Amino acid sequence: MQLGLYIHIPFCKQKCLYCDFPSYSHMESLYESYINALCREITGQGVLFSGHQVDTIYIGGGTPTLLPLPLLLQVIAAVKKSFHVIPDAEVSMEANPGTVDGSMLAHLREHGVNRMSFGVQSFTDALLQEAGRIHSGDEGVAAVRAAQQAGFSNINIDLMYGLPLQTLTNFQDSLRLAAELAVPHISVYGLKVEEGTPFAHRFAADCLLLPAEEEEEAMYEETVRFLPQCGYERYEISNYAASGQLCRHNLKYWNYSPYLGLGAAAHSFLNRERLANTRDVRTYLTQINNGCSPVEYQEKPDGAEQMAEFCFLGLRTAAGISYEAFYQYFGKSFQQQFAKQLTALAAKQLIDIGREAVKLTPLGMKYGNLAFQAFLP
Repeated sequence: MQLGLYIHIPFCKQKCLYCDFPSYSHMESLYESYINALCREITGQGVLFSGHQVDTIYIGGGTPTLLPLPLLLQVIAAVKKSFHVIPDAEVSMEANPGTVDGSMLAHLREHGVNRMSFGVQSFTDALLQEAGRIHSGDEGVAAVRAAQQAGFSNINIDLMYGLPLQTLTNFQDSLRLAAELAVPHISVYGLKVEEGTPFAHRFAADCLLLPAEEEEEAMYEETVRFLPQCGYERYEISNYAASGQLCRHNLKYWNYSPYLGLGAAAHSFLNRERLANTRDVRTYLTQINNGCSPVEYQEKPDGAEQMAEFCFLGLRTAAGISYEAFYQYFGKSFQQQFAKQLTALAAKQLIDIGREAVKLTPLGMKYGNLAFQAFLP
């Protein structure tokens, strides 16, 4: 059986003001002990999953490239030693501009990393500063070019729209520059003001200067218009890729395929069960060093919940929900199971019901949550 690995590096130089991900700044003293514990977890899980072939690895964060290079290479070596990684496995690493240089990128490429994902978010300095990012627009360009010079052909750029002070014009500038850099993959996410973040506190105090709803909508429309014109296929609500350059690891999440999470706060989906490691770095270290499992959450959704997850994850993709895949997974007819939902969503022009699959329409892609909710038990 094929398996994806997600490896979490929970450290950042500073937290972005919109971020609610499990990442922490000012923990430099824990870098080495965390990587040692992570490698012990990798070794132990490698024994348990010795019968699996690993075809995707995603090293995310946080900011993995904030770590010294020897620690990153220690993680990669532990994975290769402990798991059966197939020769053409996709090995991705997230990076923030300002934390990489040509030498680091060349070493990562030499040791098997073959896909870089840069959290650029914008090429406009004022917006980056307002969001608490640590890099400049020029550093975003430099990071991508350094990766290309180091031999990376598979590169992703993350962009955001709806940021404070953002306008349609400077968002268009960022889209255009990302396309001009000729990376094969671009992800574009709308800002969500998440509870507990500095942005949420500013929003509650009515001092977060967000774009007007009409302007944010125009940014979305520009994305879905411009990127396909530049040769990027929209294969998921927020993701666009050149032909054959889809992110294989992320497709596992949307296709309801198994993956194993390693590290503090890492999530797993195995045997139709969801697991999550403790978010607290020090607790994670204690658990691993004492020979205990770091898993703090474990749940096996019931059949109705599984079908709902399968549907709203699959609908995120341009391919949609395959009737055959649903039947193979659940032993039931998708059309019969969700006849009422399909009729209602089609009447609202949110889905396109085909002979082999059901997909979101362009309107459905825009208002995906309305479609997803219909499948909830």
